[in-house]
Amino acid sequence: MTLTTLAGVDVELNDEGFLVDPDQWTEEIAVELARREGIDPLTDQHWQVVRFMRSEYLAKRTGPTVRVLGKTSGVSIKELYQLFPKGPAKIAAKIAGIPKPRGCI
Repeated sequence: MTLTTLAGVDVELNDEGFLVDPDQWTEEIAVELARREGIDPLTDQHWQVVRFMRSEYLAKRTGPTVRVLGKTSGVSIKELYQLFPKGPAKIAAKIAGIPKPRGCI
């Protein structure tokens, strides 16, 4: 685990760069996490997915898979891969400040 400063806040990241405490997440932190993944700026579609990921996590305590994300977020699977080329569910979860969804490697 690594202590780092994002958007002026000291946060702990696990070995894969995910926030250890999802309650520390802010939109400003999301912007910095996205930059670390080579996504800059976050577009409205990025935010739609990120906010959807957070709401699903807060409701179910787990993030959705890519398949569920493509069916229920309002963004198609093809668009998800364009927005988050390194892996939509994993990268969107990281930016959303939630744990890596099950099934992501």
